[in-house]
Amino acid sequence: MQKKPIFKRLAVISGIMAVIMLIYTVKFGYMQLANADYYRSLSDTTYSQKVNIKAARGEILDRYGRPLAQNRQSQNVVLNAVYLKNADINTTLLTIINLLKTSGQSWKDELPLTADNPVNYGTDIAEITDMQKYLGLNDYSTAQNCYDAMVQKYGLARYSFEEQRNIMGIRYTMDARDFSVSNPFTLAEDITDAVALKIKELNIPGVQVDIVPVREYIEIDIAPHIIGTIGPIYAEDDWNTLKQKGYAYDDKIGKSGIEQAMEEYLRGKPGVQRVTLDKNNNVVSVVTESEPVAGNTIMLTIDRDLQRAAQNALAKMVDSLAGKEDSDSHAGAVVVLDVNTFEVLAAATYPSYDMNTYKTDYTELAQNEYKPLYNRALQGVYPPGSTFKPAIALAALQENIITEQTVFNCVHTFRANEMTFKCLGYHGKINVLTALEKSCNYFFFELADRLGINTMNKYCQLMGLGLPTGIEISESSGTLAGPSTRSSWNYGDTIQAAIGQSDNVFTPIQMAAYISTIVNGGTRYNAHLVKEIRSYDMQETVKDDTPTVLNETGFRDDAIATIKKGMLSVSLEGTARSIFSNYPLEVGAKTGTAEISNGLDHGVFIAFAPYDDPEIAIAAVIENGGHGSSVAPLVKEILDQYFFAENEVYNDQQVNTLLP
Repeated sequence: MQKKPIFKRLAVISGIMAVIMLIYTVKFGYMQLANADYYRSLSDTTYSQKVNIKAARGEILDRYGRPLAQNRQSQNVVLNAVYLKNADINTTLLTIINLLKTSGQSWKDELPLTADNPVNYGTDIAEITDMQKYLGLNDYSTAQNCYDAMVQKYGLARYSFEEQRNIMGIRYTMDARDFSVSNPFTLAEDITDAVALKIKELNIPGVQVDIVPVREYIEIDIAPHIIGTIGPIYAEDDWNTLKQKGYAYDDKIGKSGIEQAMEEYLRGKPGVQRVTLDKNNNVVSVVTESEPVAGNTIMLTIDRDLQRAAQNALAKMVDSLAGKEDSDSHAGAVVVLDVNTFEVLAAATYPSYDMNTYKTDYTELAQNEYKPLYNRALQGVYPPGSTFKPAIALAALQENIITEQTVFNCVHTFRANEMTFKCLGYHGKINVLTALEKSCNYFFFELADRLGINTMNKYCQLMGLGLPTGIEISESSGTLAGPSTRSSWNYGDTIQAAIGQSDNVFTPIQMAAYISTIVNGGTRYNAHLVKEIRSYDMQETVKDDTPTVLNETGFRDDAIATIKKGMLSVSLEGTARSIFSNYPLEVGAKTGTAEISNGLDHGVFIAFAPYDDPEIAIAAVIENGGHGSSVAPLVKEILDQYFFAENEVYNDQQVNTLLP
C-alpha cells in the first residue's frame, strides 16, 4: 500500500530530469551546428590585454585651499593598436600630420635626425647610439645610413622626403615608447577644438581623440621652485620600475619640487580595461575591470598671498641694490617659517621663472648667468655673518660661561695665542645684549676662546645648523665649520667661526629654522611644505598636519629670554633701528654682512615676531647686497603682509567647505 506513492514520485522526478536533459541536448546541438562559426572564432581567440585608463592627477593648493596647480580638460590625439592596422599606418599618420600642420600644431618626434635633406645627426650622442642599435647598424654608420634603413623598415619608398621624415619620426618614437595594444601612443597633445572635430569626422580606425586632464598653473609665477614640474617619462626615470607600478610610457610624472616629492600621492590609480582579440587581431570584447581613481589633493603650508608678497619684495630689493656703489646684487632668497610647527609659509627665490612657459624657455633659463632655475631658498648656501652670533651667545649662556650681566671690554683688537683679530669698532665695556645690538666681534672672540669649537658646534647642531631641515624637496645641508671641514684646524679658525665666517655656510631655510628653534622654547621640528593630504574630493584626510619633532635642545628659559632681548635691541637701538624702531609690533632681529672670497659681501637678515609671543621667523639673503641692514625693508614688507593685510580664504563651492 505504501509503495505506490513512492514509485509515482520517482516517475515524476525522472520525467523532469529527462526534459532538462533534452533541453540541454538541443541547446548544445544549436551551439555546435547553427552557431558553430561564432563559437569556433571564440575558441581561436589568441590573447587578451590589459589597457590602463588614465587617472586625473591630484591638485596642489595653498594652506587655505586656494589652487596653485590644478587640472583642465585637454584633447589629445591617441593611436590605439587595437584598431590601427599595420597596412594602413603610414597613410593614417600622413593624414593626421597634414591636419596638425595646417593648424600649426606639433606632434611627438624623438628621432635624432634633422629634417634637412640631406639628413644629419642630432646633438644627443646617447640618442644616436640607441637609434643605431635599434636599426642594427654599426656605430660608424652615417645619418643617411640610418635614414635609408628606416625608409626600408617602415615601407616609405613611395613618399617624398618630407613625408618620409615625418612618418619615420613618429614610427620610431612609437617603437621607442613601446606602442602596443596595452600601451596606446599619444601622438599630439592639447590640440584645438577644430582639429579634434576634424579627426572625429574622419573616423579613422585606430585614431581617437581622448579628453584628458592636463596640468595648469593658476598663479604662473607663484613658488615655481616649490611646486615643481611634471614631464614625460625618459630612460633615466627607470622605465622598468615605473612600468611595474602601472605607468604607461606616455604618462607624465613629477620631475621636481612637490610634483616629484608627492608623486605617489598625486598620481592616482589608473583604471583597467581588458581587451580580448581573436587570432586576426579583431576586437572580441572590451570590458572595464576597474574605474580610475583620481590622485590626492596636496595642501601646502604655503600662504599664496604671503608668498606673492615675499617674491615681490625680494625682487624689488634686489633690483634696488643692483649697480649701487656698495652693492651689486642680482639674486637672493627669503624664507618664512611658523616657529611653532616649522611650516614653510613662504619660500621665495629671485630670479625666478614662469611655470607655463618653463618648457619652451628651458634652454634660455638654464644658460642664464643668474640661475633662475636654482632654488636659492633651500639649496643656496651662504656665510651667515653676524646672524650666527645669537647661536654662539646662547651656547655661552647655556654653558654658564657668561650671564646676562657678564661684561667684556672691547678695545677693538683681540689678542690670543700669538694671534690678532680686530673688531669693527671700539665698544668699551659691553654685555651680551649690547654685543648683539652693536654686533661686536670682540665679544664673540672672547666667547669662542672660552667655548672652543666642539662646544660651539654641539649647540649649533641642536639648532639644526649644518644639518638637513627634513623638508620634502631637494635641499642643501650647508656646512658647520669645524675640524671635519678642513685637513687642519687651528685656533684662528675657531675665532673666525664664532662670527659666522670660516667654513660656515647655511641655507636660508636653515637660518630660519635655527632662529625658530630658539624663540619657540627650544624645539626643533621637521621643516615641511605639505600641510595636509586629502582625497581628490577633499572629503577624506590621507595625512594630517601633525608636526614631527627632530630634537629638543634643552635650552634654559632664561638663556632663551636673554637672546630674544638682545635681538629686540637690534631692532630698537641697533643695526635695524631705522626700519623697526617705530614699527607697530616689536620684532627681534639680527643683521649680518657675510664676507665672500670673490665679489661684494652678502647681506643677511634674520628676524622673529611678535617679540612677546613669536609666530613667525624670517631669514633673507641678498647676494652681493653689501650690508645686512640693507635687507631690513624686505623683511618689513613680509611682516606687513603677515600681520596687517587682509587674508582672503578660498572657498571651493563644489566641496562647499571652508578650509582652515
